[in-house]
Amino acid sequence: MELLDARNDFIFKKIFGSDSNKDVLLAFLNSTFMEAGEPPLTEITLMNPYTDKNDPKDKQSILDIKAKTAEGKLINIEMQLFNPYNMEKRTLFYWSGMYFHQIKEGGNYSELKKCVTINILNYSFLPNDRYHNVFHLREDHTLIPLIDDIEVHVMELSKLEEYEVPMGGGLVNWLLFLRGVEQTNWEALTVNEPMLKKAMDTLEFLSQDTQTRMEYDARLKFLRDEASRVEGAKAEGVAIGEAKGKEEMARELLTLGVDVSVIAKASGLSEREINSLKPLLPNAFVYGKLIVYSLSYRL
Repeated sequence: MELLDARNDFIFKKIFGSDSNKDVLLAFLNSTFMEAGEPPLTEITLMNPYTDKNDPKDKQSILDIKAKTAEGKLINIEMQLFNPYNMEKRTLFYWSGMYFHQIKEGGNYSELKKCVTINILNYSFLPNDRYHNVFHLREDHTLIPLIDDIEVHVMELSKLEEYEVPMGGGLVNWLLFLRGVEQTNWEALTVNEPMLKKAMDTLEFLSQDTQTRMEYDARLKFLRDEASRVEGAKAEGVAIGEAKGKEEMARELLTLGVDVSVIAKASGLSEREINSLKPLLPNAFVYGKLIVYSLSYRL
């Protein structure tokens, strides 16, 4: 039996974001916070648990996981299979939404609780070798924290490619499972992370369910189409930028009286494209090295 990919946000939410697997989410979060030097959680409440109403084919759906601790701290977990670009801005945007919507207009700021964002990425994002990076709001020189209310975790599965199955427990065991480590290594991962066994059993069960596989395929198709659209838009933007750069160069050379055939060779534009730029420029009459301009008006 071929296992479904736990990095698919639809499957990820079924494993970690359902009420029946709340203990799995708690174990994952405790591994995350303990690795960051923070105390473990004792209780977690799912604020948007997975239900059958979550349609993986819904193009507007964001299959993240929202949870609240016993102390009122808010946590948002998002799995990203493909790079949506502008991840840092996207992260701050969703974090600010969590923080902002805690109180109603006219509410007391003292009611605001800490908000934590956890991004699990299936691609490289940060220019270092760490698979788990944690960000806070601190002063540049003294590192004095301004406030502890903002916390962002970035986990990069791509940086675990050469990582061997660890002897101890911890977050890396969970991330290796998500990355798709061979099933022959599953038992080693669960030795010191016993709750991982329930996550693995859930993935196996989901992989055997025909309806889940159909929904999984639909979600994967949407994610791939969206990634392709983003890549296409990025490539188009680069192409437009390059074209504008060529046109600017051509305009400058035209104003200097350079022959159109020479400009074509230098810019890569056709002579027809270059000639179409002429009405946008002052007319130039060249006498030796002296260029005299007269304004050209469009009627």
